[in-house]
Amino acid sequence: MSVTSPEVLCIGQPRLTAGLDRLRRIDLAAYEAVFGRMPRLTAEQLISINEQVDLRGRGGAAFPVARKLAAVLEAARARKRAPMVVVNGTEGEPGSVKDRMLLLRSPYLVLAGAMAAARALRARLILVGVTDALVARSVREAAAAEPGLARQVRVMEVPDRFVSGESGALINAMNGRVPLPSKRGGHASYSGVGRRPTLLSNTETFAQLAVLALAGPAGYASVGTPAEPGTVLLSVGGAASWPAVVEVPSGRPLGEVLDLCGAEPAEGVLVGGYHGSWLPAPAAYRVPVSRAGLAAYGGTLGAGVVVALGQGSCPLGEVTRVAAYLAKESSGQCGPCQVGLPGMAHALAALADGSGGTDALDTVRRVAAAVRGRGACSHPDGVVRFVLSALDVFTDDLKAHLFRGSCGRPAGKFLPLPSVPGEARLTVDWTHCRGHGLCAHIVPELVQLDRQGFPLMLDTPVPPWLERAAQQAVGMCPGLALRLTPAGPAGAAGQAGRGRAGRTLRVRPGSAAETVPDLVVSEDWIAEISAGRAGRG
Repeated sequence: MSVTSPEVLCIGQPRLTAGLDRLRRIDLAAYEAVFGRMPRLTAEQLISINEQVDLRGRGGAAFPVARKLAAVLEAARARKRAPMVVVNGTEGEPGSVKDRMLLLRSPYLVLAGAMAAARALRARLILVGVTDALVARSVREAAAAEPGLARQVRVMEVPDRFVSGESGALINAMNGRVPLPSKRGGHASYSGVGRRPTLLSNTETFAQLAVLALAGPAGYASVGTPAEPGTVLLSVGGAASWPAVVEVPSGRPLGEVLDLCGAEPAEGVLVGGYHGSWLPAPAAYRVPVSRAGLAAYGGTLGAGVVVALGQGSCPLGEVTRVAAYLAKESSGQCGPCQVGLPGMAHALAALADGSGGTDALDTVRRVAAAVRGRGACSHPDGVVRFVLSALDVFTDDLKAHLFRGSCGRPAGKFLPLPSVPGEARLTVDWTHCRGHGLCAHIVPELVQLDRQGFPLMLDTPVPPWLERAAQQAVGMCPGLALRLTPAGPAGAAGQAGRGRAGRTLRVRPGSAAETVPDLVVSEDWIAEISAGRAGRG
């Protein structure tokens, strides 16, 4: 198959990206020529080599692979059930392309790692979860060309949402349930796909496992740092002249990666994706590419996403767009997602448009404190980390919005947001709106009211868990002014409509100063869950 996928760059000797400097896609014959044959390892041997190099998962949580293998092995023996192996290739993070690159251009390396684990654990099947039809075809064609893989590999496509990459959501999808994260508690290693013990790791993790098995612990540890040997794949984008997937030995300065990709002078650098942290540009150029190195600067490697925010875009506006997207992408299973994240997005927009002032800033911080650690899954915590780190890094921009109303720069140039076919937005026909305010009471997560009682809309498509309420709001609008219209391109900086008295209203979150905040984030709600945390501690 012909392949269109992200470009690949490398610092040092390539490992995961070996052969990709001369081949667009590594077929079976090329794989054997580049990498050689995979040794057969017992479960104990596989666990041992992972322990020796302390291989960690590369999907964001950095869980030790050896512990995960041991847990699956123990559960399989105790329950006397053959386990399953799941390759998580969903990659719901908008800025991440490294897993897609591997599955499109070097699928046999990933499948070799999965097969090594499946043989060691005596697994029943290898299931590959993806969200992209082209990636699914690449994996199916690769598996079909090798008899052993053809017997054991199955590919499943799941909906392309931010939360689709969460392990519980993928397990639910493979079990025929709604692909949403499970509530905290329970482990796939004991009961996952088909209620069998399940080894689930992301795409790069299995590729790393293959390299480790091929090179052995000593060979694997010949690059990188002693504490974190090996290489790391980074998806580099934003204000970069050459966006690419970069393979880099752990411990090298992130500045080398940014220079290699031609990053322009940046306001800040996002590391770890939309559940990651912002770093000031000077620190980003110095920080080592490693878990420990980033942690020392308050960052996290996460899913390996690196986005440089150029100086031509408004940092606060960019963060606001993403916060609204993340509120929409939640599964809506808990109060922090249903109430807290939309409330935070509304308050951020008030900061961005200059109307919120210090009250809006205080609301953002208080809501963040209230939702942290209270979600049914890790999504609210990730959003809080993304937002609060931005407020800490972009202090000059924040001051401009607080005291001058704006920094004078547009937003929407650098942080990618996906467009999903079939999504709709709530919009207002201003020739019919009379400011009854009923819509804000039916869907306060999406609508707030200004001082005159006219609606201000959250700049995001309607999330699946609010579709029924949004339709109800449209049907009950006294002035027949509310509409559900097809969502425009996600990258748009905003949409405008004509407001009362001819003023232009941007279809984006309202401000703390111009809204009724109790409709979204009430003082009682913040106090209630804050007290709940104190009581739990």
